[in-house]
Amino acid sequence: MAKCDICSKEVSFGIKVSHSHRRSNRTWKPNVKRVKAIVNGSPRRINACTRCLRSGKVTRAV
Repeated sequence: MAKCDICSKEVSFGIKVSHSHRRSNRTWKPNVKRVKAIVNGSPRRINACTRCLRSGKVTRAV
């Protein structure tokens, strides 16, 4: 499940274009980690992207 529980960042789709301009579908997946965090005062396992972890939007549970 490549979706962040904090910011709802998820898989995005696009088209890969080769040098000869042949086009094929591709996906970009966010860098999502499964971490133990404090949610509503209790520790829970959530999926959080590294951007949310780095910016301090997630309080890690030890």
